[in-house]
Amino acid sequence: MSKPQLLIDTDPGVDDALAILMAHAHADVLGLTIAAGNVGLAHTVRNARTLVDLVGTPTPVFAGCPTPLVRMPEEDAVHVHGVDGLGDVGFAEPQAVASAEHAAHAILRLTREHPGLTLVALGPLTNLALALRLDPALPQRVTRLVVMGGAVTGQGNTGKIPAEFNIGFDPEAAHVVFEAFPMFDLVDWEATLRHAFIDEDFDAWLAAGDKRAAFFGQVFGTARAFNRQRGRRGVIAADALAMAVALDPDIVTRSEQRHVAVELDGRLTRGATVVDWLGRLGQPANARIVMEVDQARFAAMVRRALGA
Repeated sequence: MSKPQLLIDTDPGVDDALAILMAHAHADVLGLTIAAGNVGLAHTVRNARTLVDLVGTPTPVFAGCPTPLVRMPEEDAVHVHGVDGLGDVGFAEPQAVASAEHAAHAILRLTREHPGLTLVALGPLTNLALALRLDPALPQRVTRLVVMGGAVTGQGNTGKIPAEFNIGFDPEAAHVVFEAFPMFDLVDWEATLRHAFIDEDFDAWLAAGDKRAAFFGQVFGTARAFNRQRGRRGVIAADALAMAVALDPDIVTRSEQRHVAVELDGRLTRGATVVDWLGRLGQPANARIVMEVDQARFAAMVRRALGA
């Protein structure tokens, strides 16, 4: 069976790093298009280049938008991922070089050259929204869009209580994307909490793995400590869960198709994903909301990505 072709839009990021390792272990990765989000664009691009060095492939890296489309962000995730986005380990300057092509242009070009690819969005949706404004026909060339973002019952992870970070960082971009794609897979923050790994199991995978596991063990400390301080149990692998859904759609054991929109104006709710659970708005469903996945299959995919 041929490997799936993926284009990954991301803001690496510790959990993005694990997802990118998974993608390279299971798929043909056509490129990494990079946005600001977890940390600033200079760091996220450098982190993507570091990951390309680690996996030993010539995966192209495309720098994208350094800010959201409209408003400056209200917060970043330095307190979770470290100032450099990879746990402040202090890796050497990577050898991989970023392309001069802008991420939005790369998204359009690669979807034309590889129609039918799967687009995986692991960060704020700024690059993808800009690409859509340049070419509204983009969704016609994408077989699947998988988005890690949102909190479908309002239990987010930002200062705006209902909002999840990726959507809250650039709500206008998320609005553009959600309006443009007739259907996409949504892997929200709440689903990632339900699918956390047992700490002892994950530590055993790190101990049994190869250089990828050693790398992830180094970068994961800051995020892991932050989650423990917040009382979050287990190893939360948000972007890895979205990547598992992108790589293997059959891993989803329960989902709900609903219309999902983004709140743009609320003083307390800006960036919230608003799900029309009861069909009151009369709008067609645009999202397949992932509720449950096969946890054993998810774990097997992560173990392979770590060489365990």
